[in-house]
Amino acid sequence: MLAAGVGGQGERLAGRRRKMAVESRVTQEEIKKEPEKPIDREKTCPLLLRVFTTNNGRHHRMDEFSRGNVPSSELQIYTWMDATLKELTSLVKEVYPEARKKGTHFNFAIVFTDLKRPGYRVKEIGSTMSGRKGTDDSMTLQSQKFQIGDYLDIAITPPNRAPPPSGRMRPY
Repeated sequence: MLAAGVGGQGERLAGRRRKMAVESRVTQEEIKKEPEKPIDREKTCPLLLRVFTTNNGRHHRMDEFSRGNVPSSELQIYTWMDATLKELTSLVKEVYPEARKKGTHFNFAIVFTDLKRPGYRVKEIGSTMSGRKGTDDSMTLQSQKFQIGDYLDIAITPPNRAPPPSGRMRPY
């Protein structure tokens, strides 16, 4: 609650308080344009990112995350909130040599606890492809509202089974 008073009214309002509604004039477009705060990786402690992968092109089922269980294909990556999808793709390719083939498709999703009902929800956030530049390459965890404690699920599709580029990817 805020007490408001203009020239002399302050004494009259001293014994009572008025509620004032404050409305933001910031538009959604301005919020989206607001640049992310840069993270100093030398001074900021990294977070533990729990990553689950599949190599069949589909994300894990949400029931695989239920009752304290997680899929067995876990990678643990120490990184920062400003990590890009391309950076995360490179780290996954270090662990899975078969994913290094040109044309391998990586589809990223955040898996998070559903606050309205028991269980987890999934939010697809973007994709990358080995050997090609794409519009999602520079997307960061922070920009997609990733929160510490969420999981990252990556559906990896080999090049011979990858869906055709949707115009978002272009060769190097």
